[in-house]
Amino acid sequence: MNAVDASEHYEIGTNNELAPSLLTIVLDTNPHAWALLEESLPFSKAVANILVFINAHLACNYANEVAVVASHSQRAAWLYPSHSQQNGGRDSTDADGDIEMNGRLDDGTTNARSIDHANKYRPFRIVEDQVTCNLQELLAATSISDVSSTTSTMMAGALTLALSHINRQMISWSDAHGGSELDTSTATATGNLLPGAATSAASTAASTSAGLRSRILIISVSSSTNSAHQYIPIMNSIFACQRLHIPIDVCKLSGDAVFLQQASDATRGVYMSLAEPRGLLQYLMMAFLPDQRSRRHLVLPSRVDVDFRAACFCHRRVVNIGFVCSICLSIFCESPENGDCLTCGTHLELSDYGARPAVVRRKKKKKARVNGASAAATPTPTATPGP
Repeated sequence: MNAVDASEHYEIGTNNELAPSLLTIVLDTNPHAWALLEESLPFSKAVANILVFINAHLACNYANEVAVVASHSQRAAWLYPSHSQQNGGRDSTDADGDIEMNGRLDDGTTNARSIDHANKYRPFRIVEDQVTCNLQELLAATSISDVSSTTSTMMAGALTLALSHINRQMISWSDAHGGSELDTSTATATGNLLPGAATSAASTAASTSAGLRSRILIISVSSSTNSAHQYIPIMNSIFACQRLHIPIDVCKLSGDAVFLQQASDATRGVYMSLAEPRGLLQYLMMAFLPDQRSRRHLVLPSRVDVDFRAACFCHRRVVNIGFVCSICLSIFCESPENGDCLTCGTHLELSDYGARPAVVRRKKKKKARVNGASAAATPTPTATPGP
């Protein structure tokens, strides 16, 4: 009967289903940086492009998940999912507090917003409503003193929230689908899907039914040098992503990105610095939409000029040359007082650092000799001719 009605085409077993992908977007909402991009890319247009990108990610697989974290000037906040909006957005109500039905208002007119919601895919509508509402609340709660007090962004806090959410979702997925431990199944299967990783038929087959695949996308507009005081927590987040095989993709719209370049290089993610910010949507769709499984078949953009500079632990400044503790590997831009490490307290011997080097006189090279004789033969005297 299957050969007649071709029913096997509609019967998909659990072993053939692709594991969903969790995309966590860290959106830099620094007011100072977005004010500089107002002419080329307004913030409202950038948010609209990001929402289209999120819809494309959700459309790739019905089980795909997404999370959005805002890295603001004073704090990191959730944009989606929101704990205060568990019912999927805010539905408009009438004067009696009842939810509007069929888009009809009290005066009999039709609510255009309800019609738009009726014609929109429900997961798209939920994400759009929560992201826009929470973003408006975040910007409305930002005072003038908050903006004027700092020009940096809370990237470390946003990465911490993203990692906490990813870890919670991985554990939930493993418990719900009978997976094994997080470090042995999910991380290993995800690591096989990274670009350049060694793959085999067995690993590929196992990865299709493995745990939740996760990745982080950072849309940054701030300068990393202003966030040097967050160097330690940012590096801890990078090491955690490297441990769990979670790639960190970076879409840099403006400014330098010292630490973000290191994050993308260490986790084998995609780093792109956009020369034309107005093409944000095109870059997102072409470079950042493919997940780990699809990237194995693509030629990804790579960088060879990664800035590996670090920030000192004493003044939080990005340094080119500094002092490194031999015990805890702490970095200092200048010699610590009394030679004691500010992190572990170990007394460090600096010997004669800063002294002028001794000048050694250059030795003269001797002429080479052939068979024990001088290379330049002595001329033989010629006899004086007689009369």
